[in-house]
Amino acid sequence: MMAREIQTKSFWRAALAEFLGMTIFVFLSIGSATKWTGAGVPADIVQIALTFGLAIATLAQSIGHISGAHLNPAVTLGLLVGCQISILRAATYILSQMLGAVAASAILFGLTPKSRNGTLGVNALGDGVTSAQGLGVEIIITFQLVLCVFATTDKRRTDLSGSGPLAIGLSVAIGHLMAIGFTGCGMNPARSFGPAVVTGNFKDHWLYWVGPAIGGIAAALLYDFLLTARFSDLPDRLKVLTNGQTEEYDIEGEEDSTKMEMKPK
Repeated sequence: MMAREIQTKSFWRAALAEFLGMTIFVFLSIGSATKWTGAGVPADIVQIALTFGLAIATLAQSIGHISGAHLNPAVTLGLLVGCQISILRAATYILSQMLGAVAASAILFGLTPKSRNGTLGVNALGDGVTSAQGLGVEIIITFQLVLCVFATTDKRRTDLSGSGPLAIGLSVAIGHLMAIGFTGCGMNPARSFGPAVVTGNFKDHWLYWVGPAIGGIAAALLYDFLLTARFSDLPDRLKVLTNGQTEEYDIEGEEDSTKMEMKPK
């Protein structure tokens, strides 16, 4: 079944959407976080938080119907633990996200004058913040983001109204408003990875993977097994890990069948 999933056009469209979406997101977001030293335009926390949040909301609206608009390895890991995507798709998404983040960081680095290019938005611990404290902050801010993703995309809910992408974007913005002073606000391992690769600065980089991963997985487990208690359909959901969501590729099969039926006999 994994082979069937990877052979579909929708699988590769989704991977491309994650790459392009991440490229645009990281370019816009770390562009707002880059310090333009000597330009009289200091980085502003509200500006940065709004850019991150609105960029995610816009891209979720733009590519959500193609890939789900994860745009974050922590979100992908959470959805994998929640048995909403296959292992193969999760690995492909994360690779696409990382490549997109590196591409965006390289493009921004090339477009930013060297005399005004600061840290390229590389995440770093604030003054006096320990690694343990930074890890705790990253766990909590990512936890609330992934919890929001699960709640706003829960197909069983009948009370949802308004814009899901906007709610998720606001969750991202809130995390940044709180955490920028602590850790620079990673919340997204790929976003942290891109600038680190381009600048070669991997100081404390591990916590920008470990923290979001723990937060995303914890949110998935809490939502599915404590807050909503989804145990009855667990056997069927576990099949998704190897088979994928069949509706994602059966549409193409149906289209092919329809075309065959329409051919004159």
